[in-house]
Amino acid sequence: MNTKARKVMIIGTGNVGASAAYALLNQNICEELILVDLDRERVEGHCQDLSDAAAFMPGMMKISVREARDCADVDIAVIAVSGGALKPGQTRLDELTGTAGIVTKIVPAMMDNGFNGIFLVATNPCDIITYQVWKLSGLPRNQVMGTGVWLDTTRLRRTLAEALDIGAQSIDAFILGEHGDTQFPVWSHSSVFGSPLAGVYQRKTGQALDMAALAGKIRTLGFEIYSRKGCTEYGVAATIAEICRNIFTGSHRALAISCILDGEYGESDIAIGVPAVLAQSGVQQVIELELSPEEKVNFSRSVAVIKANIQRLP
Repeated sequence: MNTKARKVMIIGTGNVGASAAYALLNQNICEELILVDLDRERVEGHCQDLSDAAAFMPGMMKISVREARDCADVDIAVIAVSGGALKPGQTRLDELTGTAGIVTKIVPAMMDNGFNGIFLVATNPCDIITYQVWKLSGLPRNQVMGTGVWLDTTRLRRTLAEALDIGAQSIDAFILGEHGDTQFPVWSHSSVFGSPLAGVYQRKTGQALDMAALAGKIRTLGFEIYSRKGCTEYGVAATIAEICRNIFTGSHRALAISCILDGEYGESDIAIGVPAVLAQSGVQQVIELELSPEEKVNFSRSVAVIKANIQRLP
């Protein structure tokens, strides 16, 4: 019997980090949650509040506060730091300077103090920061990943499911590319109940599926939420929880996350959103989909944007 406590460290306890901690607690995904934040009063408050919630759980969960460097026993370190709120008209790429500066200080200190777990990056711009964490850590690529386009993929499935009045789990569809403006749905590999998506949509709704309009809606949905409430938190928190659960259980399930490529899709030395099989070691396999000519162009566009912004890293 494996009696080792599963430990998740959440670095940054703003809206996303705190919501992720609550999601992990409610889904009983680990035995210990470790909170890290420069704002000591806030993080201590979160610790006490979450400990109250944990007292209602059927099992025992330890909630604690540490420094990021106290990490040698941590299984998964979630980076959820923020370099500041977006201003009107800005994109996720505008967050790079602020977040990259924070990550530059955190990751080397963690590595110097014995971290050998899995990094899960939820900080924007996700793909560029995932790449930065991989470079700074020196860890094998399977141990560094980002939430990437898994939330975008889930939004696509949810939106289609609502239109078709079925469960989102019945839809097989992925978003690929940058977690940003150049992401795109892989329509050539999209289906419902094993049948081509467009045909099912036509029969069910009596209307042709406007693929371009739906892709645009999914691409901007996060900003719509942001403009209405000033942040996005619950969706990405659930994304973090699901990725952690699939790692701990060794599910071998394919999720569209930000992975370091080493020849897949003809690209290397980049982090980008692609389907990947998760196991207890992290990314076990990057799945290479056979893209259509148009999808290959879209993927190359995403690659170009990510690589251009990687050059901006400190």
